[in-house]
Amino acid sequence: MTKQDLLTLKTPPICKRVPSPETWHGHVKQDDYKWLKAANWQEVMHKPEVLAKDIRSYLEAENKFAKAEMADTAALQKVLFKELKGRIKQDDSSVPAVQGAWTYHSSYKKGGQYPLYWRKAKDAKKPELLFDGNALAKGKKYFSMGSPDLNEDQTLAAWSFDDNGSEFYEMRVRDLKSGKDKRDRLKNTTGDAAWAMDGKSFFYTVQDDNHRPLKTYRHELGAKQADDKLVFNEKDTGLFTSVGSTASERFIKISIHDHENSEVWLIDAAKPKAKPRLVVSRSEKIEYDLQDWNDRFIIRTNAGGAEDYKIMEAPVADPSLANWKDLIPHRPGIFIVSFGIFQNYMVRLERENALPRIVIREMKSGAEHAIAFDEEAYSLGFGEMREFDTETLRFTYSSPTTPGQVFDYNMRTRERVLRKTQEIPSGHDPSHYVARRVMAPAHDGELIPVTLLYKKTTKLDGTAPLWLYGYGSYGLSMPAGFNTSVFSLVNRGFVYAIAHVRGGQEKGRAWYKKGKLEHKTNTFKDFISSARYLIAQKFTSEKKIVAQGGSAGGMLMGAVANMAPEVFGGIVAEVPFVDVLTTMLDDTLPLTPPEWPEWGNPIADKKAYETIASYSPVDNVAAKDYPHIFAIGGLTDPRVTYWEPAKWVANLRAKKTDKNLLLLKTIMSAGHGGASGRFDQLKEVAEVYAFGLKISGKLNAD
Repeated sequence: MTKQDLLTLKTPPICKRVPSPETWHGHVKQDDYKWLKAANWQEVMHKPEVLAKDIRSYLEAENKFAKAEMADTAALQKVLFKELKGRIKQDDSSVPAVQGAWTYHSSYKKGGQYPLYWRKAKDAKKPELLFDGNALAKGKKYFSMGSPDLNEDQTLAAWSFDDNGSEFYEMRVRDLKSGKDKRDRLKNTTGDAAWAMDGKSFFYTVQDDNHRPLKTYRHELGAKQADDKLVFNEKDTGLFTSVGSTASERFIKISIHDHENSEVWLIDAAKPKAKPRLVVSRSEKIEYDLQDWNDRFIIRTNAGGAEDYKIMEAPVADPSLANWKDLIPHRPGIFIVSFGIFQNYMVRLERENALPRIVIREMKSGAEHAIAFDEEAYSLGFGEMREFDTETLRFTYSSPTTPGQVFDYNMRTRERVLRKTQEIPSGHDPSHYVARRVMAPAHDGELIPVTLLYKKTTKLDGTAPLWLYGYGSYGLSMPAGFNTSVFSLVNRGFVYAIAHVRGGQEKGRAWYKKGKLEHKTNTFKDFISSARYLIAQKFTSEKKIVAQGGSAGGMLMGAVANMAPEVFGGIVAEVPFVDVLTTMLDDTLPLTPPEWPEWGNPIADKKAYETIASYSPVDNVAAKDYPHIFAIGGLTDPRVTYWEPAKWVANLRAKKTDKNLLLLKTIMSAGHGGASGRFDQLKEVAEVYAFGLKISGKLNAD
């Protein structure tokens, strides 16, 4: 390559401007890059090759520019990839889970990108291979396999795959005795199946052309998809529909929900042709989910003003709302995250002051006891469990310094057995690191939990670079667990931090509500406050912070880049939801109507329009200096469409006044989650880390 070639590659692409002003509620909205949204975007989700040439040319030009600017990190990326790969046990296996006369587990083989699924009869010497992800993915640029769903006698498995990243799954049925698939082919499904007790039929949900899961069907083996029976059709495009089974497998459960409301319909699994039975009709801002136990339904709900949720019970014969009774009353500040039911026990995962615990309840006596840990910050969750009539609870634990552990816990005797500890082949000594939980003061006096990880030898005098991760939407809480990747940063002197900002549920449901709708700017302000607190406490300094977030966390990145660019040295925004206002104004897009309870409906509500317009990253780009920015999108992403990061970068390129790096990479063969293979995913991590190290002056750091 000649010097002139290199200079040409390092000339930023100029995106053509096609002014497309619109007037909403008396406000004129400018959108110079609306043309980047393909008119045939639904078709592109299925066939990326049909993308219009002018759009493809621009995206590819940005990809070439990003590659040229990152060329000097090539050696570093290889080093990072080797490190990341070295912390993963290549031939790892999950702990086998019992289901009747079999145990099931997944594994990887050395060098393999995708998992293998196995089962073993209890009296057999060797397991049998059910699915080989590597063989199924052969010749495909992208491959994602859903978890196989077994019928009652475990002779058949409904399994699914997505081979372009658009999350339209094709479902098939495999005969587990012969290892061959039957002729059944179900297109455009969500990937989940719930078997009836006859073992010959199952229920599944399909997605329409706009990627909305609204219809649930019953499929009988051997039938054509066109002949499947429609059993539920949700008319409200603002709701999601999913199908599954209760833990006892007594009922097929059709769940309908958005971010504030829910509704459940049930079908007796022994009578698959029966009409669905409504439990309680949807009611504004009432959410519930249920499992069955003997003659009762056990229900997690926020009914009756239970902001942090409670557990109620109702008779199976008549579960109308009037018959709901408290089992675990609401306790403000103690958020019930989820629950599970066994033959004789109920378990619930709850969180108080950003720390989780598991509580076990013996159903007949009502006696309870808890499982908790003593570290300042940690992650706790339920493991894989396939048995209903069991005394064994499987749970997982990790912390920023403690590799993942899997425990089997006898709920009667309280005996705890460690079944697996995550192995780090390249070595890991927890004593070399410090994990902390600090509380950063917010602009309004709230205290924001921040999880920290750093080497004991790192000087906390303001000289250390800091990597700050955030999300803060949909009530999703960011776990303070073990992450093998971040040690490539920490071992190079970074402080790694997670800001548990409002919009998540780390501090309960109120923490979520104060980070959505008209309170959404609290999310951004919390992240900035966290950064400034860490600077004040000498963990780092201004311009030494690299901020990272993805999806709605990418919107967070775009917002803080506009609001406080002077605080951050770099921004990594992965599949960033940055064109919020335009997306919420387009009710044809996959997630727009279901997202209105989260962001507001700017079509119908002037105040919602003005609120979103005040922070929407694309709409607030200004002529000023910005940090270094690396934006990453996926061409077939149905959640955050590729044109959002493209429009953001184009707008930044036209307006920003600095000479800092501004890179856009669109992955042309993947969707929301990036690459599908485990090693390809690590290469993407290595590239992101190399960007952060480069702008932090650590390009040659070993």
